[in-house]
Amino acid sequence: MGISDIDRIDKILCDIDGTDKVNEMKKYIQHGQISTYDHCMSVVKCSYKINKRLKLKANEDTLLKGAMLHDFYLYDWHEDSDDHKWHGYHHAEAASRNAKKYFDVDEKTMHVIYSHMWPLNITRVPKSREAWIVCMADKYCSIVETLFKR
Repeated sequence: MGISDIDRIDKILCDIDGTDKVNEMKKYIQHGQISTYDHCMSVVKCSYKINKRLKLKANEDTLLKGAMLHDFYLYDWHEDSDDHKWHGYHHAEAASRNAKKYFDVDEKTMHVIYSHMWPLNITRVPKSREAWIVCMADKYCSIVETLFKR
């Protein structure tokens, strides 16, 4: 990824990345030793690369904001709590609620966040190019983090 790519990502995420609420994701572990924030940044970069290299022409604003906020649920899912018992099935709802509350994202971005756990959430099929890219990038990054970054 070149300097211009990083600048492009930074420009799109400038209103989100670095905010107190997004920085809060650094407190929570996602996979192994990887924080939720670092996981989301990996999904951002992977989504950007997929879109660019495959010339998919996804809307970069929707794609990157959805990728950055796809796990914006703001809790430690490893804690023994009834609230987190079904994390895999419910965290996309919490993330989309938080994204709307703190960043007032549009419906397309909400769909990217809400559908990223397909096929675990079988009825939440990604219905846009952006949602499919983030869904696949999330699976790829999760596998790499779980198997190779412990």
